[in-house]
Amino acid sequence: MLMRIGGTETASLDEVWIEVKNPATGELIDRVPAGRNEDAALAVDAAEAASGSWKKKTMRERGMILFRAAEKVREQHKDLARLLTMEQGKPLHESIDEVRGYANILEFYAGISAHQSGEFIRLGSSGDGLVVREPLGVCGAIIPWNMPVLIMGWKVGPVLLAGNTLVLKPASTTPLTNIRLAKILDESGLPPGVLNVITGRGEEAGEGLVRHPGLRKISFTGSCATGMKIRELASHHLKEVTLELGGSDPMIVLNDADVDRAVEGAVRGRFYNAGQTCTAVKRLYVQEAIAEVFIRKLKERTSTLNVGNGLGPKTDMGPLNSSGQRDLISRAVEDLRENDHGTIITGGCALKGKAYEQGWFYRPTLVTDIVPGSPLVTEEIFGPVLPVMTVPNLETAIREANNSRFGLGASVWTSNMHSARKAFDEIHAGIVWVNRHLTIPPEIPFGGVEGSGIGRENGQDALDSYSRTKSLVMGW
Repeated sequence: MLMRIGGTETASLDEVWIEVKNPATGELIDRVPAGRNEDAALAVDAAEAASGSWKKKTMRERGMILFRAAEKVREQHKDLARLLTMEQGKPLHESIDEVRGYANILEFYAGISAHQSGEFIRLGSSGDGLVVREPLGVCGAIIPWNMPVLIMGWKVGPVLLAGNTLVLKPASTTPLTNIRLAKILDESGLPPGVLNVITGRGEEAGEGLVRHPGLRKISFTGSCATGMKIRELASHHLKEVTLELGGSDPMIVLNDADVDRAVEGAVRGRFYNAGQTCTAVKRLYVQEAIAEVFIRKLKERTSTLNVGNGLGPKTDMGPLNSSGQRDLISRAVEDLRENDHGTIITGGCALKGKAYEQGWFYRPTLVTDIVPGSPLVTEEIFGPVLPVMTVPNLETAIREANNSRFGLGASVWTSNMHSARKAFDEIHAGIVWVNRHLTIPPEIPFGGVEGSGIGRENGQDALDSYSRTKSLVMGW
Protein backbone atom coordinates (compact mmCIF):
# COMPACT_ATOMS: atom_id res chain seq x y z
CA MET A 1 0.00 0.00 0.00
CA LEU A 2 1.37 3.42 -0.97
CA MET A 3 0.67 7.05 -0.28
CA ARG A 4 -1.35 9.05 -2.74
CA ILE A 5 0.15 12.39 -3.78
CA GLY A 6 -0.89 14.32 -6.84
CA GLY A 7 -3.26 11.57 -7.93
CA THR A 8 -0.52 8.93 -8.07
CA GLU A 9 0.86 6.53 -5.50
CA THR A 10 4.35 6.83 -4.09
CA ALA A 11 6.36 5.32 -1.29
CA SER A 12 7.74 7.41 1.53
CA LEU A 13 11.17 8.82 0.72
CA ASP A 14 12.98 6.48 3.09
CA GLU A 15 10.44 3.65 2.78
CA VAL A 16 9.79 3.21 6.50
CA TRP A 17 6.50 1.39 6.97
CA ILE A 18 3.66 1.27 9.50
CA GLU A 19 1.81 -2.01 9.98
CA VAL A 20 -2.00 -1.95 10.03
CA LYS A 21 -3.43 -4.76 12.16
CA ASN A 22 -6.91 -6.16 12.79
CA PRO A 23 -7.81 -5.19 16.40
CA ALA A 24 -9.88 -8.37 16.81
CA THR A 25 -7.17 -10.84 15.81
CA GLY A 26 -3.84 -9.01 15.75
CA GLU A 27 -3.51 -10.11 12.12
CA LEU A 28 -1.45 -7.94 9.76
CA ILE A 29 -3.76 -6.49 7.11
CA ASP A 30 -1.43 -4.20 5.21
CA ARG A 31 1.29 -1.63 5.70
CA VAL A 32 1.59 2.03 4.73
CA PRO A 33 4.52 4.43 4.49
CA ALA A 34 5.51 6.36 7.60
CA GLY A 35 5.46 9.78 5.95
CA ARG A 36 7.83 12.53 7.11
CA ASN A 37 8.14 16.29 6.69
CA GLU A 38 9.44 15.84 3.14
CA ASP A 39 6.35 13.84 2.19
CA ALA A 40 4.05 16.49 3.65
CA ALA A 41 5.86 19.11 1.57
CA LEU A 42 5.40 17.04 -1.60
CA ALA A 43 1.69 16.69 -0.87
CA VAL A 44 1.23 20.42 -0.29
CA ASP A 45 3.15 21.18 -3.50
CA ALA A 46 0.86 18.84 -5.45
CA ALA A 47 -2.21 20.49 -3.93
CA GLU A 48 -0.88 23.95 -4.75
CA ALA A 49 -0.21 22.96 -8.36
CA ALA A 50 -3.81 21.74 -8.74
CA SER A 51 -5.37 24.70 -6.93
CA GLY A 52 -5.64 27.16 -9.81
CA SER A 53 -7.60 24.97 -12.22
CA TRP A 54 -9.79 23.43 -9.49
CA LYS A 55 -11.08 26.75 -8.13
CA LYS A 56 -11.99 27.84 -11.69
CA LYS A 57 -14.52 25.06 -11.95
CA THR A 58 -18.05 26.05 -11.07
CA MET A 59 -19.38 24.89 -7.74
CA ARG A 60 -21.93 22.80 -9.58
CA GLU A 61 -19.16 21.01 -11.53
CA ARG A 62 -17.39 20.26 -8.26
CA GLY A 63 -20.65 19.09 -6.75
CA MET A 64 -21.25 16.63 -9.57
CA ILE A 65 -17.92 14.92 -8.81
CA LEU A 66 -18.98 14.53 -5.18
CA PHE A 67 -22.31 13.11 -6.29
CA ARG A 68 -20.69 10.54 -8.58
CA ALA A 69 -18.32 9.55 -5.78
CA ALA A 70 -21.25 9.05 -3.40
CA GLU A 71 -22.93 6.82 -5.97
CA LYS A 72 -19.80 4.66 -6.31
CA VAL A 73 -19.45 4.44 -2.53
CA ARG A 74 -23.01 3.15 -2.25
CA GLU A 75 -22.30 0.55 -4.92
CA GLN A 76 -19.21 -0.63 -3.01
CA HIS A 77 -20.45 -0.08 0.54
CA LYS A 78 -20.20 -3.73 1.64
CA ASP A 79 -16.55 -4.08 0.61
CA LEU A 80 -15.67 -0.69 2.10
CA ALA A 81 -17.43 -1.57 5.35
CA ARG A 82 -15.61 -4.88 5.60
CA LEU A 83 -12.25 -3.13 5.14
CA LEU A 84 -13.21 -0.58 7.78
CA THR A 85 -14.14 -3.29 10.28
CA MET A 86 -10.89 -5.14 9.65
CA GLU A 87 -8.72 -2.10 10.40
CA GLN A 88 -10.85 -0.36 13.04
CA GLY A 89 -12.62 -3.23 14.83
CA LYS A 90 -16.22 -2.02 14.99
CA PRO A 91 -19.10 -4.42 14.12
CA LEU A 92 -19.86 -4.72 10.43
CA HIS A 93 -23.31 -3.17 10.77
CA GLU A 94 -21.75 -0.07 12.34
CA SER A 95 -19.21 0.12 9.51
CA ILE A 96 -22.01 -0.12 6.95
CA ASP A 97 -23.80 2.78 8.68
CA GLU A 98 -20.60 4.82 8.69
CA VAL A 99 -19.88 4.24 4.99
CA ARG A 100 -23.45 5.18 4.12
CA GLY A 101 -23.07 8.26 6.32
CA TYR A 102 -20.03 9.28 4.25
CA ALA A 103 -22.12 8.99 1.09
CA ASN A 104 -24.87 11.06 2.73
CA ILE A 105 -22.39 13.85 3.42
CA LEU A 106 -21.10 13.99 -0.16
CA GLU A 107 -24.70 13.97 -1.45
CA PHE A 108 -25.64 16.81 0.89
CA TYR A 109 -22.84 19.05 -0.36
CA ALA A 110 -23.49 18.08 -3.96
CA GLY A 111 -27.14 18.96 -3.40
CA ILE A 112 -26.51 22.47 -2.12
CA SER A 113 -23.91 23.27 -4.77
CA ALA A 114 -26.46 24.76 -7.14
CA HIS A 115 -27.85 27.10 -4.48
CA GLN A 116 -24.69 29.01 -3.58
CA SER A 117 -24.47 32.58 -4.83
CA GLY A 118 -22.95 35.95 -4.07
CA GLU A 119 -24.75 38.97 -2.69
CA PHE A 120 -25.64 42.16 -4.59
CA ILE A 121 -26.09 45.24 -2.41
CA ARG A 122 -27.60 48.57 -3.47
CA LEU A 123 -25.58 51.35 -1.80
CA GLY A 124 -27.65 54.29 -2.97
CA SER A 125 -25.62 57.31 -4.01
CA SER A 126 -22.44 55.43 -3.06
CA GLY A 127 -22.94 52.95 -5.89
CA ASP A 128 -23.47 49.20 -5.74
CA GLY A 129 -21.71 46.40 -3.94
CA LEU A 130 -21.04 42.76 -4.75
CA VAL A 131 -19.89 40.19 -2.20
CA VAL A 132 -18.59 36.84 -3.39
CA ARG A 133 -16.92 33.92 -1.65
CA GLU A 134 -13.50 32.65 -2.71
CA PRO A 135 -11.71 29.44 -1.68
CA LEU A 136 -8.90 29.68 0.86
CA GLY A 137 -6.40 27.62 -1.15
CA VAL A 138 -4.58 24.54 0.10
CA CYS A 139 -6.16 23.05 3.24
CA GLY A 140 -5.06 20.23 5.53
CA ALA A 141 -7.10 17.71 7.49
CA ILE A 142 -5.99 15.31 10.21
CA ILE A 143 -8.55 12.66 11.11
CA PRO A 144 -8.77 10.13 13.96
CA TRP A 145 -9.08 6.35 14.05
CA ASN A 146 -12.46 6.07 15.76
CA MET A 147 -14.73 7.24 12.91
CA PRO A 148 -12.28 7.59 10.02
CA VAL A 149 -14.78 7.32 7.17
CA LEU A 150 -17.47 9.64 8.52
CA ILE A 151 -14.96 12.27 9.60
CA MET A 152 -13.22 12.10 6.23
CA GLY A 153 -16.60 13.08 4.77
CA TRP A 154 -16.87 16.01 7.16
CA LYS A 155 -13.56 17.33 5.84
CA VAL A 156 -13.62 16.37 2.16
CA GLY A 157 -17.18 17.50 1.34
CA PRO A 158 -17.03 21.21 2.22
CA VAL A 159 -13.31 21.64 1.47
CA LEU A 160 -13.58 20.43 -2.11
CA LEU A 161 -16.97 21.95 -2.86
CA ALA A 162 -15.72 25.38 -1.77
CA GLY A 163 -12.93 25.10 -4.37
CA ASN A 164 -9.96 24.29 -2.15
CA THR A 165 -7.45 21.51 -2.57
CA LEU A 166 -6.71 19.20 0.34
CA VAL A 167 -3.97 17.18 2.01
CA LEU A 168 -5.51 14.51 4.22
CA LYS A 169 -3.62 12.61 6.93
CA PRO A 170 -5.48 9.56 8.26
CA ALA A 171 -4.73 7.97 11.61
CA SER A 172 -1.81 5.56 11.47
CA THR A 173 -3.96 2.61 12.62
CA THR A 174 -6.84 3.18 10.17
CA PRO A 175 -5.60 4.57 6.83
CA LEU A 176 -6.80 1.87 4.42
CA THR A 177 -10.44 2.77 3.89
CA ASN A 178 -9.53 6.46 3.62
CA ILE A 179 -7.09 5.67 0.80
CA ARG A 180 -9.73 3.61 -1.00
CA LEU A 181 -12.25 6.46 -0.70
CA ALA A 182 -9.69 8.87 -2.17
CA LYS A 183 -9.31 6.52 -5.15
CA ILE A 184 -13.08 6.52 -5.62
CA LEU A 185 -13.02 10.30 -5.83
CA ASP A 186 -10.30 9.97 -8.48
CA GLU A 187 -12.45 7.54 -10.41
CA SER A 188 -15.35 9.99 -10.16
CA GLY A 189 -13.47 12.74 -11.99
CA LEU A 190 -11.46 14.51 -9.29
CA PRO A 191 -8.37 16.00 -11.01
CA PRO A 192 -4.90 14.89 -9.89
CA GLY A 193 -3.53 16.79 -6.93
CA VAL A 194 -6.87 18.08 -5.65
CA LEU A 195 -6.94 15.47 -2.88
CA ASN A 196 -3.69 14.04 -1.54
CA VAL A 197 -3.39 11.43 1.21
CA ILE A 198 -0.27 11.24 3.32
CA THR A 199 0.09 8.40 5.81
CA GLY A 200 2.27 8.45 8.90
CA ARG A 201 2.37 9.29 12.57
CA GLY A 202 1.17 12.57 13.98
CA GLU A 203 4.49 13.74 15.37
CA GLU A 204 6.09 13.37 11.93
CA ALA A 205 3.68 13.54 8.99
CA GLY A 206 1.01 15.42 10.92
CA GLU A 207 3.29 18.04 12.39
CA GLY A 208 5.07 18.46 9.07
CA LEU A 209 1.72 19.20 7.44
CA VAL A 210 0.62 21.71 10.09
CA ARG A 211 3.93 23.57 9.98
CA HIS A 212 3.97 23.96 6.18
CA PRO A 213 3.70 27.66 5.26
CA GLY A 214 1.71 26.88 2.11
CA LEU A 215 -1.27 25.60 4.09
CA ARG A 216 -4.10 28.12 4.58
CA LYS A 217 -6.27 26.13 6.97
CA ILE A 218 -5.97 22.99 9.09
CA SER A 219 -8.94 20.96 10.34
CA PHE A 220 -8.25 18.50 13.14
CA THR A 221 -10.38 15.98 15.00
CA GLY A 222 -8.76 14.34 18.00
CA SER A 223 -7.48 14.90 21.51
CA CYS A 224 -7.50 18.22 23.35
CA ALA A 225 -3.74 18.17 23.94
CA THR A 226 -2.95 17.64 20.26
CA GLY A 227 -5.54 20.22 19.24
CA MET A 228 -3.92 22.86 21.44
CA LYS A 229 -0.53 22.12 19.94
CA ILE A 230 -1.93 22.35 16.40
CA ARG A 231 -3.53 25.69 17.18
CA GLU A 232 -0.21 27.03 18.44
CA LEU A 233 1.72 25.77 15.40
CA ALA A 234 -0.93 27.10 13.01
CA SER A 235 -0.69 30.57 14.53
CA HIS A 236 2.88 30.96 13.24
CA HIS A 237 1.56 31.51 9.70
CA LEU A 238 -1.91 32.79 10.68
CA LYS A 239 -3.55 29.60 9.44
CA GLU A 240 -7.24 29.21 10.12
CA VAL A 241 -8.21 26.20 12.22
CA THR A 242 -11.20 24.01 12.94
CA LEU A 243 -10.70 21.85 16.04
CA GLU A 244 -13.19 19.16 17.02
CA LEU A 245 -11.71 17.89 20.26
CA GLY A 246 -12.68 15.65 23.14
CA GLY A 247 -16.00 15.41 24.87
CA SER A 248 -17.53 14.14 28.09
CA ASP A 249 -21.14 14.12 27.02
CA PRO A 250 -23.76 14.01 29.78
CA MET A 251 -27.04 12.15 29.37
CA ILE A 252 -29.86 13.27 31.68
CA VAL A 253 -32.85 10.98 32.29
CA LEU A 254 -35.80 12.59 34.09
CA ASN A 255 -38.65 10.94 35.97
CA ASP A 256 -41.10 11.42 33.10
CA ALA A 257 -38.85 9.80 30.49
CA ASP A 258 -39.72 6.60 28.64
CA VAL A 259 -37.43 4.36 30.71
CA ASP A 260 -37.07 1.53 28.21
CA ARG A 261 -36.30 3.93 25.38
CA ALA A 262 -33.79 5.78 27.54
CA VAL A 263 -32.08 2.51 28.52
CA GLU A 264 -31.64 1.63 24.85
CA GLY A 265 -30.37 5.13 24.21
CA ALA A 266 -27.79 4.81 26.99
CA VAL A 267 -26.59 1.41 25.75
CA ARG A 268 -26.18 2.58 22.18
CA GLY A 269 -24.87 5.99 23.22
CA ARG A 270 -22.11 4.50 25.37
CA PHE A 271 -21.21 1.17 23.76
CA TYR A 272 -21.53 2.06 20.07
CA ASN A 273 -18.03 1.66 18.57
CA ALA A 274 -16.90 0.25 21.95
CA GLY A 275 -17.38 3.69 23.46
CA GLN A 276 -14.74 5.19 21.16
CA THR A 277 -16.81 8.14 19.98
CA CYS A 278 -16.32 11.81 20.85
CA THR A 279 -20.04 12.30 21.40
CA ALA A 280 -20.61 9.04 23.25
CA VAL A 281 -22.56 9.13 26.51
CA LYS A 282 -19.77 9.43 29.07
CA ARG A 283 -21.72 10.61 32.13
CA LEU A 284 -25.23 9.40 32.92
CA TYR A 285 -27.45 11.33 35.36
CA VAL A 286 -30.75 9.69 36.39
CA GLN A 287 -33.42 11.36 38.48
CA GLU A 288 -33.83 9.65 41.85
CA ALA A 289 -37.43 8.45 41.57
CA ILE A 290 -36.65 6.14 38.62
CA ALA A 291 -32.98 5.45 39.35
CA GLU A 292 -33.40 1.98 40.88
CA VAL A 293 -35.55 0.68 38.02
CA PHE A 294 -33.44 2.38 35.38
CA ILE A 295 -30.12 1.05 36.67
CA ARG A 296 -31.51 -2.47 37.00
CA LYS A 297 -32.76 -2.44 33.41
CA LEU A 298 -29.54 -0.84 32.18
CA LYS A 299 -27.47 -3.56 33.85
CA GLU A 300 -29.65 -6.32 32.39
CA ARG A 301 -29.47 -4.83 28.90
CA THR A 302 -25.70 -4.22 29.07
CA SER A 303 -25.13 -7.82 30.14
CA THR A 304 -26.78 -9.06 26.93
CA LEU A 305 -24.28 -7.36 24.61
CA ASN A 306 -22.31 -9.82 22.51
CA VAL A 307 -18.66 -8.74 22.32
CA GLY A 308 -16.53 -10.24 19.56
CA ASN A 309 -14.92 -9.93 16.15
CA GLY A 310 -16.62 -7.15 14.21
CA LEU A 311 -17.04 -9.49 11.24
CA GLY A 312 -19.12 -11.91 13.33
CA PRO A 313 -22.84 -12.11 12.46
CA LYS A 314 -24.09 -11.46 16.01
CA THR A 315 -21.50 -9.00 17.32
CA ASP A 316 -22.91 -6.01 19.21
CA MET A 317 -19.57 -4.52 20.24
CA GLY A 318 -16.10 -5.08 18.79
CA PRO A 319 -12.65 -4.66 20.31
CA LEU A 320 -10.88 -1.46 21.19
CA ASN A 321 -8.78 -0.16 18.32
CA SER A 322 -5.39 -0.89 19.86
CA SER A 323 -3.69 -2.58 22.78
CA GLY A 324 -2.69 0.85 24.06
CA GLN A 325 -6.30 1.99 24.08
CA ARG A 326 -7.35 -1.10 26.03
CA ASP A 327 -4.54 -0.51 28.51
CA LEU A 328 -5.80 3.04 29.12
CA ILE A 329 -9.29 1.75 29.89
CA SER A 330 -7.97 -1.04 32.11
CA ARG A 331 -5.86 1.41 34.13
CA ALA A 332 -8.79 3.79 34.60
CA VAL A 333 -11.00 1.01 35.96
CA GLU A 334 -8.24 -0.43 38.14
CA ASP A 335 -7.53 3.00 39.63
CA LEU A 336 -11.22 3.33 40.47
CA ARG A 337 -11.26 -0.12 42.05
CA GLU A 338 -8.05 0.39 44.05
CA ASN A 339 -9.07 3.83 45.32
CA ASP A 340 -12.65 2.74 46.07
CA HIS A 341 -14.02 5.56 43.91
CA GLY A 342 -17.09 3.63 42.76
CA THR A 343 -18.93 0.33 42.52
CA ILE A 344 -18.58 -1.78 39.37
CA ILE A 345 -21.95 -3.46 38.84
CA THR A 346 -21.09 -5.24 35.59
CA GLY A 347 -17.96 -5.71 33.48
CA GLY A 348 -14.76 -4.13 34.70
CA CYS A 349 -12.17 -6.35 33.01
CA ALA A 350 -10.72 -7.47 29.70
CA LEU A 351 -12.37 -10.46 28.04
CA LYS A 352 -10.49 -13.73 28.34
CA GLY A 353 -10.61 -17.00 26.46
CA LYS A 354 -9.43 -18.42 23.16
CA ALA A 355 -11.77 -16.26 21.09
CA TYR A 356 -10.35 -13.07 22.62
CA GLU A 357 -6.68 -13.78 23.31
CA GLN A 358 -5.33 -12.14 20.12
CA GLY A 359 -7.61 -9.10 20.20
CA TRP A 360 -8.11 -6.00 22.34
CA PHE A 361 -11.49 -6.72 23.91
CA TYR A 362 -12.97 -5.21 27.08
CA ARG A 363 -16.26 -5.96 28.79
CA PRO A 364 -19.01 -3.31 28.72
CA THR A 365 -18.79 -1.77 32.18
CA LEU A 366 -21.21 0.14 34.42
CA VAL A 367 -20.11 1.98 37.56
CA THR A 368 -22.28 3.48 40.31
CA ASP A 369 -21.60 5.26 43.64
CA ILE A 370 -19.01 7.46 41.97
CA VAL A 371 -16.88 9.57 44.32
CA PRO A 372 -17.05 13.29 43.37
CA GLY A 373 -14.03 14.33 41.37
CA SER A 374 -13.27 10.83 40.10
CA PRO A 375 -11.31 10.87 36.80
CA LEU A 376 -14.01 8.58 35.44
CA VAL A 377 -16.25 11.67 35.45
CA THR A 378 -13.84 14.57 35.06
CA GLU A 379 -11.79 13.12 32.20
CA GLU A 380 -12.79 11.72 28.81
CA ILE A 381 -12.85 7.92 29.07
CA PHE A 382 -12.61 6.69 25.48
CA GLY A 383 -13.94 3.18 25.90
CA PRO A 384 -16.87 1.03 27.11
CA VAL A 385 -17.12 2.30 30.70
CA LEU A 386 -20.18 4.25 31.85
CA PRO A 387 -20.51 6.01 35.24
CA VAL A 388 -24.13 6.30 36.43
CA MET A 389 -25.13 8.94 39.00
CA THR A 390 -28.44 9.95 40.57
CA VAL A 391 -29.72 13.52 40.86
CA PRO A 392 -32.75 15.00 42.67
CA ASN A 393 -33.91 17.31 39.88
CA LEU A 394 -33.17 18.84 36.48
CA GLU A 395 -31.42 21.87 37.97
CA THR A 396 -28.86 19.66 39.70
CA ALA A 397 -28.42 17.58 36.56
CA ILE A 398 -27.69 20.68 34.48
CA ARG A 399 -25.23 21.97 37.07
CA GLU A 400 -23.39 18.62 37.09
CA ALA A 401 -23.49 18.44 33.30
CA ASN A 402 -21.81 21.85 33.09
CA ASN A 403 -19.20 20.95 35.72
CA SER A 404 -16.72 19.95 33.03
CA ARG A 405 -14.02 21.49 30.88
CA PHE A 406 -15.70 19.86 27.87
CA GLY A 407 -18.72 21.05 25.91
CA LEU A 408 -19.30 18.85 22.88
CA GLY A 409 -22.73 17.23 23.16
CA ALA A 410 -25.45 16.39 25.69
CA SER A 411 -28.88 14.77 25.77
CA VAL A 412 -31.97 15.03 27.94
CA TRP A 413 -34.64 12.32 28.07
CA THR A 414 -38.07 13.61 29.07
CA SER A 415 -41.69 13.88 27.93
CA ASN A 416 -41.87 17.49 29.15
CA MET A 417 -40.90 19.97 26.47
CA HIS A 418 -40.38 22.73 29.04
CA SER A 419 -37.68 20.57 30.67
CA ALA A 420 -36.19 19.86 27.25
CA ARG A 421 -36.10 23.58 26.42
CA LYS A 422 -34.52 24.44 29.78
CA ALA A 423 -31.80 21.83 29.22
CA PHE A 424 -31.17 23.13 25.70
CA ASP A 425 -30.90 26.71 26.90
CA GLU A 426 -28.65 26.05 29.91
CA ILE A 427 -26.33 23.15 29.06
CA HIS A 428 -22.94 24.24 27.72
CA ALA A 429 -22.58 22.15 24.56
CA GLY A 430 -22.41 22.52 20.80
CA ILE A 431 -25.31 20.12 20.25
CA VAL A 432 -28.14 19.00 22.55
CA TRP A 433 -30.36 16.04 21.75
CA VAL A 434 -33.82 15.35 23.17
CA ASN A 435 -34.79 11.67 23.59
CA ARG A 436 -31.84 10.53 21.44
CA HIS A 437 -28.05 10.70 21.36
CA LEU A 438 -25.24 10.47 18.76
CA THR A 439 -27.26 11.31 15.62
CA ILE A 440 -25.49 14.00 13.57
CA PRO A 441 -27.16 14.62 10.17
CA PRO A 442 -24.94 16.34 7.57
CA GLU A 443 -27.34 19.30 7.50
CA ILE A 444 -26.71 20.11 11.18
CA PRO A 445 -23.61 22.12 12.23
CA PHE A 446 -21.53 20.17 14.72
CA GLY A 447 -18.73 21.18 17.04
CA GLY A 448 -17.88 21.98 20.62
CA VAL A 449 -17.59 24.89 23.01
CA GLU A 450 -15.00 25.59 25.71
CA GLY A 451 -12.46 22.73 25.87
CA SER A 452 -14.15 20.75 23.10
CA GLY A 453 -12.90 22.89 20.27
CA ILE A 454 -13.61 25.76 17.89
CA GLY A 455 -15.36 25.91 14.55
CA ARG A 456 -18.05 23.71 13.08
CA GLU A 457 -18.28 20.65 10.87
CA ASN A 458 -21.28 19.94 8.61
CA GLY A 459 -23.94 22.13 7.10
CA GLN A 460 -23.62 25.53 5.49
CA ASP A 461 -21.44 26.63 8.40
CA ALA A 462 -18.66 24.23 7.40
CA LEU A 463 -18.85 25.23 3.73
CA ASP A 464 -18.59 28.93 4.62
CA SER A 465 -15.59 28.25 6.87
CA TYR A 466 -13.58 27.02 3.87
CA SER A 467 -14.01 30.27 1.93
CA ARG A 468 -13.63 33.98 2.53
CA THR A 469 -15.65 36.93 1.34
CA LYS A 470 -14.35 39.38 -1.24
CA SER A 471 -16.17 42.63 -1.83
CA LEU A 472 -16.53 44.85 -4.90
CA VAL A 473 -17.82 48.42 -4.65
CA MET A 474 -18.83 50.18 -7.88
CA GLY A 475 -19.26 53.96 -8.03
CA TRP A 476 -21.40 55.45 -10.73
